[in-house]
Amino acid sequence: MFEARLDMFRNRLVKVYRHLGRQARRQGIECYRLYDHDLPEFPIRIELYGERVYLSEYKRYHGMSEEVHEQWLDAVYQVIAEILELSTDRIYGKLRQRKTGRQGQYQKTGEEQEFFEVNENGLRFWVNLTDYLDTGLFLDHRITREMVRTGSADKRVLNLFAYTGSFSVYAAAGGAREVCTVDLSNTYLEWAKRNMILNGFQDDRFSFIQADVKALLSTIPDKRYDLIILDPPTFSNSKRMEEELDVQRDHVMLIRECLRILTPGGLLYFSNNYTRFQLDSAAIQGAEIKDITRATTPFDFEGRLNRPCFRIKNPG
Repeated sequence: MFEARLDMFRNRLVKVYRHLGRQARRQGIECYRLYDHDLPEFPIRIELYGERVYLSEYKRYHGMSEEVHEQWLDAVYQVIAEILELSTDRIYGKLRQRKTGRQGQYQKTGEEQEFFEVNENGLRFWVNLTDYLDTGLFLDHRITREMVRTGSADKRVLNLFAYTGSFSVYAAAGGAREVCTVDLSNTYLEWAKRNMILNGFQDDRFSFIQADVKALLSTIPDKRYDLIILDPPTFSNSKRMEEELDVQRDHVMLIRECLRILTPGGLLYFSNNYTRFQLDSAAIQGAEIKDITRATTPFDFEGRLNRPCFRIKNPG
């Protein structure tokens, strides 16, 4: 029975919470990943968002009846609540199916519209743990966002595949001259606007475009932006797109187009979530490419971060 294994899970959670919680408090971070399938018998992901917990269970064949599985999940909730010293109604659960290269992302799962604010590096963001598979704030790009803030002073910034606009908020906070936020989804673009407004950024320096990024890039004039964030999904075939997107196949075209519209000396931050991604450096000529994956890996993702990240400089 699973009861015999709960102590193993409890011990593991106590250990990581003590270690990661200490680092989070030292850095003033209230949103971080605590556990991600550390033990094979407990294939779940646990993230903290302030005083709330986001628990997602990976879909797999567990061999338990529906009744026993519910008992197992309830026991997991109880252990988490005990160790984190909170009530189980502060734990929000989802079933998470591992993405393949042919899946989209950001699927909607509910209609509760329960948004709340969280803090990250002195900035505020709306998070939703009930309605979407993803929460609205990707924790693994915490350091990359800070790099963008540091390098945005008086820059014209373009945020592509922007999702809920967290990079845009950081760019605005860094003193960007202008920030353009682009996403195909009007839902996430409106979320991005709310995040900007939450932080006091709502004048005409900040624009929002609902568009297919692949189609939009060809319409932007040369040398238009000083800093670009390019974080495409692994794959997308939305009906609103002119053609499907495959990051492995299309990344060279996307990067070349970004380099075309970058000013001399401009920077491109390029990342994606395809775990087997290979950058075709030879096809990206005339640019300085630096792999910053390790440098942008937060403390709560050390040893288990699969997403690549690159800083690409346009020498002009």
